[in-house]
Amino acid sequence: MPPFDVPEGDPFGPHNLPYGVFSPVGSAERTVGVRLGDHVLDAGAAALALGSPYAELLARPTLNPLLAAGRTAWSDVRRALTAWVSVPSHRETLAPLMYPLSSVTLHLPFEVADYVDFYASENHARNVGRMFRPEAADSLTPNWKHLPIGYHGRSGTVVVSGTDVVRPSGQRKAPADAAPAFGPSARLDIEAEVGFVVGVPSAMGTPVPLSGFRDHVFGLCLLNDWSARDIQAWEYVPLGPFLGKSFATSVSAWITPLDALDEARVAPPGRTHPLLPYLDDAEEEPGGYDLRISVALNGHVVAEPPFSTMYWTAAQQLAHMTVNGASLRTGDLYGSGTVSGPTERERGSLLELTWNGRDALELPDGKRTFLEDGDVVTMTAWAPGAGGVRVGLGEVTGRVVSR
Repeated sequence: MPPFDVPEGDPFGPHNLPYGVFSPVGSAERTVGVRLGDHVLDAGAAALALGSPYAELLARPTLNPLLAAGRTAWSDVRRALTAWVSVPSHRETLAPLMYPLSSVTLHLPFEVADYVDFYASENHARNVGRMFRPEAADSLTPNWKHLPIGYHGRSGTVVVSGTDVVRPSGQRKAPADAAPAFGPSARLDIEAEVGFVVGVPSAMGTPVPLSGFRDHVFGLCLLNDWSARDIQAWEYVPLGPFLGKSFATSVSAWITPLDALDEARVAPPGRTHPLLPYLDDAEEEPGGYDLRISVALNGHVVAEPPFSTMYWTAAQQLAHMTVNGASLRTGDLYGSGTVSGPTERERGSLLELTWNGRDALELPDGKRTFLEDGDVVTMTAWAPGAGGVRVGLGEVTGRVVSR
């Protein structure tokens, strides 16, 4: 059976075709590939062999040239790839260009320009408020329903799935301590998120409106915003997260194009406060995505956060982060913020799952409040596609190691 005859219903069938960058076994050269089932097609070599006008964009060691090419090119390339892997007459040409996933090395698929992370789940924000501001009349901060809160992260520590995460060190001070101490984080956490990858840049001084989302954003991926909660708690007043976040952010090796997720578009939760015009999406296409995320710790599923519950959409986040005139660059990455649903099983961080360490998780390999050295966290997800088929998102996994 040719390698691109994937089983019916495979979440990585021709309806999906996420992009990545890989090296074949025994080679140091990197090239753009698309995933098909449990194989990778060398997209650049295929484009050259079939005389595609987009061969120059695909025969590269990074996705950035394709990202910068714009929406028309994205659609044309996707249509061509779908035809190549679906039409029997191409099989003889493409078969030598297919590699088993198990035989390749996957790399960070694009060069990250800037990295911004948001705080867009009302369930997550309310849980955090209840934990740390129990005396407050409202568990949300006064600005939360009026703008997507975010912080600017560190692009140089964005790593591809499978990269070990070194436990960070820093200053920590519990409320009862007389003075801060320095040492490895004792409250290392995860945050289940979705990352959005910018393709087309924008001019400095020119905001991107809600309607510009599909023209600038190429696709999305799973993202784990690793968090050292004890370092974060001591440092974040008054300017927000810094060293408690910047040591590592893991992303999937596969970027799913937005065009593969049209059937997963859903309306976000109902708005409870009037929005300023630049964020008012009442007349826009549905801005949410129905993504079903699963979080496993050492192989045991501990949470299933639903992305459809996110209050702020990716289009609103893009509009807000450029409304002051900040420019976009090809390869910009922005995270959704922790994805959490209304039930305990749907919480996307250990902070929430254990209620700040009060309630340990009971796992087959022992109890957990926060991460221990050697722990492996794996996130997977899927979205509904046309005809009932699932669209798979590439997993993101990382193992905690000591310094």
